[in-house]
Order: sequence, then C-alpha cells, then structure tokens
Amino acid sequence: MTGELKLPEKILKRVDAVSRKLGLSEAQKKKVLKRVAEVYENSRYEPGEAIGVVTAQSVSEPATQMTMRTYHVAGAAQIQVTLGLPRLMEIFDARRTPTTPTMTIYLKKEWNTKEKALDLVSRLRETRLEDIASDVSVDILNKKVEISLDPERMEELGVSREDVEKAVKESVKKGVRVSARKVSVQVEGELQELQKMKTRVLSVVVKGIKGIKQAVVTKTGDEWVITTLGSNLQKAMQLEGVDPSRIVSNDIHEMAKTFGIEAARRVIIDETVKTLEDQGLDVDVRHILLVADAMTVDGTVKAIGRYGVAGSKGSVLARANFEETIKHLTTASVRGEVDYLESIVENVMINQVVPVGTGMFELVFRPGGGTGDRKRDKKGE
Repeated sequence: MTGELKLPEKILKRVDAVSRKLGLSEAQKKKVLKRVAEVYENSRYEPGEAIGVVTAQSVSEPATQMTMRTYHVAGAAQIQVTLGLPRLMEIFDARRTPTTPTMTIYLKKEWNTKEKALDLVSRLRETRLEDIASDVSVDILNKKVEISLDPERMEELGVSREDVEKAVKESVKKGVRVSARKVSVQVEGELQELQKMKTRVLSVVVKGIKGIKQAVVTKTGDEWVITTLGSNLQKAMQLEGVDPSRIVSNDIHEMAKTFGIEAARRVIIDETVKTLEDQGLDVDVRHILLVADAMTVDGTVKAIGRYGVAGSKGSVLARANFEETIKHLTTASVRGEVDYLESIVENVMINQVVPVGTGMFELVFRPGGGTGDRKRDKKGE
C-alpha cells in the first residue's frame, strides 16, 4: 500500500526484487515505491476515456511514417525477413501465411554447443531430390523418368541411398527403382503424365523438414539459437535437442493451432513491438495489448477488418460505417436487427452525444425542489 493507491502484486514483487538486487535500505525502498505509485497513477486512464480511439491513432499514426518496403537480413546466411509496413499489415490482417515465415529454435542445455546446433540445422533444412540430382531425363519410348544422382553432393548434404528410396516410394508409391546412382520411375500415361511425374519426383523432400528452406546458427548470450526461413512447428518440436517449451514461429495461426490462443496473442504483441522498434518508433505497449486482445478475445485469431473485428461488431450502423454499407443494412433489415446506439460510431452518425467521458452520464435536475425537501426533513414531515 502506497498512500491511497494499492499497487498490483506483480509490481510490488518487481520493486522488492530490484531493491534486493541494488541493496536498497527501507527508506530508499519507500521512496522507490512512492515514485512507482506516482507513475502508475499517471499511467491509468480516466473512467469513460475512449481508449479504443486512442489506441487506433497511437498505432496507426506512427505506422504511416514507416517505409513501405523493408527487409531485414538475419544471420550470415542472408535470410530476408519482411518488416516495416508490409509486416504490420500481415499481423493486423491475420494473414493465413506470412510472406516470410520464420522459426526461432532454442536448444536443450545438453545440446547447447555450436557443433550440435549445426548438426540440428542439417536435419532441419529441407533437401529435395533436385538438390542432389546431376542429370534428369524423360524416356518417352519406355515411359520412364530417370534421375542421375550426384554422390559428392549426397555426401555433402548427408543424404543416403536409403533416404532417397524411402522418400520417393512414399511419394510415388509404385514403379520406383533406386540404385546407388539413379532413380527410375515407371509411368502409366502419355507425355503430359511423364512431365508431371518429373516435376513431382524432383520436388520430393529426401531429408529435413518440408518448408524449411534455410537455417542459420547464431549465438545469443550464452546460447546457440537457430533461425529458420520457413516454419513447421510440429515437425521441428519432434527433433532431438529442440526445447519445445521455447520454440517460436512468427506465423500467428500456426502458433494458435500448436500452442493455443494465448500463445498467438503473445506473438501478435511481440511481432508488432519488434516491427515498430526496428523502425525506431516508440508506441506504448498497452495500445498493442488492446489490439491483440481485440483480435483474440473470442478464442480465435481475427483480422482487424471487414471479415474480423470491424465486421463482427454488434452495432449495425458501426458495421455499415466501415465497409460494405448496403450489404450490412440489407442483412440487418431482413433479420430485423435493432441498434441500441451504445458505441461511438453510431452516435456520431446520428448526431447524438457519444457515450464517452462526461457523455456516459445522465444528470437529472429538479429546479426549486432541493431546499424545500431539506426543510421538510428537519420538521420530520
């Protein structure tokens, strides 16, 4: 307790931890608590404040200052990651797949060495049959697709003949023959089928995880961390050495599917903060928290748009005001929907006082009644 204001338990614990770390006396700790209470009090919003509007302008105004096309290069292997305004639009639109999906993989303690991290990278990065092929031919007469293998390339990428045979047979099912230097696939059909089979066989993943096109190892503090271009959480978590409790993807929907809606909310917050900070923009995290809450409040990830948050408002006029006006008004008329004018947008539209700030309250004034009532009370009437 500091004055009349009671600080949250989390903040009190944080102050205690910092005080112990810095070796503060009781008097110094009280001063810190007093200052924290002042900052906390100033950080709270007033009852009735339009925090949604403040959030909208606080996030969108800095976003207009962003560079339209920005790419960030991560690691020595030149992994390009979309940042700036395109990335912000991806997050708030809740795109099904990001332009550049990435994973950040942390290792278990016993695997925290560069050698083991590099070994894990070789098992993560996808190797297709075309990566180890030296020659490809289509035998039209015998209706066969033949792919010659490059032994040196196979050794370099750590791919065995058994790996190739297993992967191709799983993909093609029948008509497959694999030798030490050649893959042959018999095809039933015309020339078009032969060409299709050629493309299909060359794209077979013989080693690694499908979709992981690149992976680099970097050292962060005392830890070796793997960053990948491409994301496949469920397969990556199954690899030996990966710490499944700390693996993260920038794909919001994949995080929601794998770890739940709270993890998706956390990714929305972290990715938005990181994108803004990379542009040198300072936005209070509470605005971003509110956006993330609005996007995930019903247990699914929704976009900020006509098919998400804005399109699912309870108010007919608020929905019609955003986009697809005629559709919303027509649908509401057919359904017999009622708009109770409880929010800002619809009240602005019909020129009423908005239910924000002092507009939240209705005051009743009875002229000449106050004094007489008090006199009657004193007489006991």
